[in-house]
Amino acid sequence: MGCELNSASSELSDYTSMEMGFYFYCACCFFIISSKASTAIDTISPSESLTYGMTLVSNDGSFALGFFSPGSSKNRYLGIWYNNIPMQTVVWVANRVNPIKDSTGVLQIESSGKIVLLVQNTTAVWSTNMTASVENPVLQLLDSGNLVVRDERDSNPENYLWESFDYPSDTMLPGMKIGIDLRTGFQRRLSAWKNWDDPSPGDLTYGVELQANPEMVLRKGSKKYYRAGLWNGNGFSGAPNYRLNPIFDYDFVWNKNEIYYIFFLKNKSVMSRFVLNQTESVRQRYTWNPETQTWKLFAIMPSDFCDRWGLCGPNGNCDDNKLPACQCLARFRPKFLERWMWMPIFIRAWNPIPNTQNKPKPKSIQAQYPFTPKPKSTLIPSTLAAATSSDPITATA
Repeated sequence: MGCELNSASSELSDYTSMEMGFYFYCACCFFIISSKASTAIDTISPSESLTYGMTLVSNDGSFALGFFSPGSSKNRYLGIWYNNIPMQTVVWVANRVNPIKDSTGVLQIESSGKIVLLVQNTTAVWSTNMTASVENPVLQLLDSGNLVVRDERDSNPENYLWESFDYPSDTMLPGMKIGIDLRTGFQRRLSAWKNWDDPSPGDLTYGVELQANPEMVLRKGSKKYYRAGLWNGNGFSGAPNYRLNPIFDYDFVWNKNEIYYIFFLKNKSVMSRFVLNQTESVRQRYTWNPETQTWKLFAIMPSDFCDRWGLCGPNGNCDDNKLPACQCLARFRPKFLERWMWMPIFIRAWNPIPNTQNKPKPKSIQAQYPFTPKPKSTLIPSTLAAATSSDPITATA
């Protein structure tokens, strides 16, 4: 007696085992594919490319690189923006002066490490210029918002072949240097967008300038518009001291190799940046407010009318509490009175008082520009240095 193995049952058991194995294999594949799909990609190699609709996202999800259209424009640009807030805030643009007219833009990194932005896979609208090369280059978007080219096996910042922080647009981010490399003469300066629809460089720029002592200067075209003053070790002499603020810290480094301004966040969960505003001709610092989901203005330079450089010319003094704001120093008078009386801005209208010992009292009425002044009215000065220089008055006994 005994029992014989039922061949049918054995075959059924084998089939069941195979089926379970197949399902397990499919489940593993699905898990792997799902994991890759849900994991943000922050790096591309020469065998890969980035096309319209795709993005690189930094490892911590803070920043994204992709194609965008600013404002009401239909032009497309390659840029970097904050990835984890609802308001798209672009901090860097590659092809600022060469927009793409359609959705055929392709970003590639060549085997030499050169980055190329192509249209219709043929015409280059933007590329990097590098002299060094590595064997295995990759393009990576860092958590800082810095786009870098490096060797796949070398993450040392000192060995980056190229980085977007060296070529800023209108925005300064934490960890970015604005300044001059004294060894090569290479400069890192901010330049404002022309307007909200056009990221091409406007005439408002900000950077370090080498005078008798280096200082941070805001320019409109070739004209100096604002300067922060000399660095005293704790801040700039002509700007408010923000050393005790809870959001960021800053430094001004000056050695034999380089001169630069830099700031760092005290709390990395906070988002803070400063940006040039071409429309208002100012440098603004913003901090993200998570409760209102908006950017909150933290500081602005120039901070007021008299904060502009050389506004009243030689021997002149600016006082926001007086009308006109530009006043001659004692024993001086306006060199060109007709120019001194004009200033093409929005001003407060006021009525002159016969008694010259009393100060004119401003009204709350705001005059619209352009307008035609009434005779014998005194208005704020018209031009800057040339229009407001003064001649001394000889004292008599």
